[in-house]
Amino acid sequence: MPATHPAQLHELCQSAFNAANDEALAALYEEDAVFVTGPGSSITGRAAIRKAYQSFWTMKPVMRLETASVVERDDLALLEGKWVLIGASPEGDPVHFTGTSHEVVRRQPDGAWLYAIDDPGAGH
Repeated sequence: MPATHPAQLHELCQSAFNAANDEALAALYEEDAVFVTGPGSSITGRAAIRKAYQSFWTMKPVMRLETASVVERDDLALLEGKWVLIGASPEGDPVHFTGTSHEVVRRQPDGAWLYAIDDPGAGH
């Protein structure tokens, strides 16, 4: 199901992430989207983004992602999200991360919204 409004991307992302569905997650991004992986580093493209998400699945993570703000103009929007991720380390120890994300999303010709730039750790 495509996002019909910008904030719906957060809902779809949370659902796909919690289902460990990296294919559905990658489909939420433009083909040449940028995904920030850390300070000063990023990856580009759906295939690389899908692979980045795959690295999370060993933690058996559960994420809660709430939209904090949406600024929309024409076919572009800036989203801010607040997220919490819980899971387990490879040793079985509990892990708990929180953060703020910033995303630039764009309305596609078919009306669906997709991530163009995703910085999941923008608030760190």
